[in-house]
Amino acid sequence: MSFALVACGSGESPSGSSGASGAPAGPWTFTDGSGEVVKTDKVPTRIIAHAGEAAALISFGIKPVGVYADEPVKTDPNLKNLDLTGIEILGEEWGKIDVEKAASLRPDLIVADWWPAEKAHSGLEEGVDEKSKKLAELAPVVGATQGKSILELANGYEALAKSLGAKVDDPAIAANKKRFEESVTAFKAAVATKPGLTVLAMSPADDKVYVANPEYAPELLDLQSFGLKVINPDAPDKGFPYWENLSWENADKYQPDLILWDGRSFTPTANADWGKKQPTWFKIKAAQAGAAIAWPAYWMHTYGDFATELDKLSTAVKAADENIGA
Repeated sequence: MSFALVACGSGESPSGSSGASGAPAGPWTFTDGSGEVVKTDKVPTRIIAHAGEAAALISFGIKPVGVYADEPVKTDPNLKNLDLTGIEILGEEWGKIDVEKAASLRPDLIVADWWPAEKAHSGLEEGVDEKSKKLAELAPVVGATQGKSILELANGYEALAKSLGAKVDDPAIAANKKRFEESVTAFKAAVATKPGLTVLAMSPADDKVYVANPEYAPELLDLQSFGLKVINPDAPDKGFPYWENLSWENADKYQPDLILWDGRSFTPTANADWGKKQPTWFKIKAAQAGAAIAWPAYWMHTYGDFATELDKLSTAVKAADENIGA
């Protein structure tokens, strides 16, 4: 999987050590996102985790011994605001994990999302360095599914953290979930004021314009479930169904009222910059009107992050014109 398109922090980091204090001794069982039931004699305490999954564990007070990311941890949206003191960084580029350093940490669990379309865990997909895949030889690999809902993903990591001994009902931890629930209520209210508003999730690139397929974008499915009219593309790529790939000549195939722009490439000037670089971008009426907002694509894992992003989207929905794409 190319990080440019898929795979791909918050300040929600209660103090914690590797594993969780007061964790039960064992045995331990957890059902992975793939459906496999993973069992160990003891509750794992030395955990290596992929970036977003690490953020989720930290939000529940569990500190991994090692983390591998798909970009520098200083810019990774999951990690950039977290205290990573004492955590070994095992990689800062998609597909490249320092397995030798990982082995030296003596992990007893690897935590990584399960990607159903690729039938692989984060960092172990087709296309990564073969030596990086050896990470899976060090310890069992488990994770929630990158599937139908960020809420389900967050719930999955809450369940994992609880199984590892985290006190998920601790007020400092539970506050993030309460804030998320309040943000969902506010988002639904904002959407209700714009019943005709349509949005399209997009990622412009030099070669093509990529239109996200909500079926494989859990945060977009959540937005749809909250009432937002996110357009489903007609012809997702058969080999990589996360996206429909449009030539720049056909960039205006869809006419949404608001563009949800892949947050991994969104900047305040991105819309104008692409209009200068590829004039057909401005054939999309929403692009011409500057109606674009960052979409938190494929990275969120925590209630707190989802709440923050929903609040931003609520503001954008309130300001949007539901007649631009008409």
